[in-house]
Amino acid sequence: LMNNKLKVTLQTIHLPLKDVIKKITKKNVIEKIRIINNDMIKKFGISQPKILICGLNPHSGEDGLLGTEEIKAIKPAVKILNNEGIKIDGPVPADTAFIAKYIEKYDVIHTMYHDQGLPVIKYDNFSKTTNVTLGLPIIRVSVDHGTATDLVGTGNVDISSFVQALKVAREISESAV
Repeated sequence: LMNNKLKVTLQTIHLPLKDVIKKITKKNVIEKIRIINNDMIKKFGISQPKILICGLNPHSGEDGLLGTEEIKAIKPAVKILNNEGIKIDGPVPADTAFIAKYIEKYDVIHTMYHDQGLPVIKYDNFSKTTNVTLGLPIIRVSVDHGTATDLVGTGNVDISSFVQALKVAREISESAV
């Protein structure tokens, strides 16, 4: 998801927390970051994207005290990606990843699961946030929320997120390399 202030990407989506851990592997992290880096260049015209990656565990695992996914998967992936020339830092604790100094420095903040990153961006400006699907050969955008079937027929529909998604699609098409 993205808005005018930040871009947030997810390592996993719509999984129970017990299944997220199984998907945090060095291979999966490398694969996802390569897609993000490539699309930041090709779709957003950012020549050298700066990516910040969050840890999975509280305090990024505290050197194994609170989990080892950072040690076993995320840090080794970051090292390999840096060696490839991808500008990525972390892992950092998710509870501090969204402070001003990081938002200003990085083009993308990559989180490990749905509710680690999306509440922050949705809180910031729900109606101006757009879902952009990366890794596709086409531009695919959508509103920042679900289908909102609970609003059908109520007359309380707010189309600002839809309008924002159209603007983002146009911007991507104009800056695509």
